[in-house]
Amino acid sequence: MIESVVIIGGASPDSWPDMTQFDLSKTVFIGVDRGSLYGIKAGFQIDIAVGDFDSLSESEWEWLVKQVPEVRRCAAEKDDTDMELGVLKAIETYPEAYYYLVGGTGGRLDHYLSNLWLPLQERFEPFMDRIRLLDVQNTISYYLPGEYTVEKEMDKTYLGYICLTAVTKLSLYDAKYQLDQVDFPYPRSLSSNEFIGTTSRFSFESGCMCVIQSKDN
Repeated sequence: MIESVVIIGGASPDSWPDMTQFDLSKTVFIGVDRGSLYGIKAGFQIDIAVGDFDSLSESEWEWLVKQVPEVRRCAAEKDDTDMELGVLKAIETYPEAYYYLVGGTGGRLDHYLSNLWLPLQERFEPFMDRIRLLDVQNTISYYLPGEYTVEKEMDKTYLGYICLTAVTKLSLYDAKYQLDQVDFPYPRSLSSNEFIGTTSRFSFESGCMCVIQSKDN
C-alpha cells in the first residue's frame, strides 16, 4: 500500500530534506517540471511527471520521456501552477496517502508563497492535514480549528506558529512562549518559539494555521 507521495518541484536538490525518511516500498515519486529531472538524477523512480517543462532543453525533454512511465505535459499558459498539477495528480491517483512537497521552497519568492498557501485552496482543503512542505531546514504542517499535539523532530530546534488567515482564540499550552486564547485579526507569524519537551499542544477556534519546525542551516 502506498502511504507517501513525494512531489518534487524544481528547486535545487540542495534544498531537499533528508530523503531517507521515506520507505521506498510504500512511497511513489511525482516529478514537477524540472523536479522530474532532478529526481531521476538523484536515483529515484519517478512514476509520473507533470508540468509545462519549459525549464528543460529539448535534449533534456527527450531524455525525460524515455525515463518516466507517465508524462503529462501541459501548456505554459495555464491557470494552475505546475506544483498544483502535481498535487492534483497525487490526490487523484493516491487519495489515501500523505503528500510531501519537496523542491518547493527557495528560489523565487512567488513560487514559495504559492506553495505555502496551496493547501488553503478549497480543492485541497479536505487533504490539508495530509500535506507537508519539506526542505533541508523546515517541516511545514497545516491545521484547521481544533486542538493538536505536535511531536518534535529530533533534528529541529525552533517552532513557529503561523496564522495563515485571521485566527481566533489561539492557545499555546506547553511551548517555551505560551498564549491563552489570543485573537489575531490578520495573518501573523509567531516565530522562534521552542519545545520544552518532546511535544507541544496548541488549539484555536477559527481560521487556518501552519506549524513550522525549523533548524539553522
